[in-house]
Amino acid sequence: MIQIENPRGEALAMQTDSMSFAALISNLVFGLAIGGAARFAVPGPDPMPMWLTATLGLLGSMLGGGVSVALYGSHGVTANRNHVFVTLLLEIAAAAVLLILYRRFVQHRPITGPDAEKFPERGVGVERMREGFRRAGINPDDPMGSLQARLTGQAPSSKTPEAHPDHGDELEKLKELHDEGVLTDEEYAAARERLRRY
Repeated sequence: MIQIENPRGEALAMQTDSMSFAALISNLVFGLAIGGAARFAVPGPDPMPMWLTATLGLLGSMLGGGVSVALYGSHGVTANRNHVFVTLLLEIAAAAVLLILYRRFVQHRPITGPDAEKFPERGVGVERMREGFRRAGINPDDPMGSLQARLTGQAPSSKTPEAHPDHGDELEKLKELHDEGVLTDEEYAAARERLRRY
């Protein structure tokens, strides 16, 4: 093997390395944007680390881009602005589908309904986030109740609710709060109705 030292070749190699680094950074930023848009599109909280959001976006980009290539052909994807826009929407939709699958099979949460709006109990990094909420004095299962208690001057409850509370005890507590005047008639009726649904 003959090796020729050429300053231009070395400069070219350095330029290729910096271009590879720039391509990596731009892919990560694009992955974060697509993953963030997917998280915004799916209702309910989906706490996850930034790297998982970027991975979700990159996988969604690959899947959505593949569908776009199947629709328009490899040269038709960037043929006009409409194709580019449709490709972007397909990438976001694919990332949203991946997020729904993550929520359903990793977090074991529904996609719709009241349980979809609850803070998850499992998933990548979720336990650490829940612990951070607890240290801050916020109940992760009822963050608005904790904040409302702080605003009204009451001590926030550090106890997290049981997974399957006894509805009889809950109804008694609601009745006591209603009798003490803490809950209005409308709030009491709404809370009782929520308990009946579960």
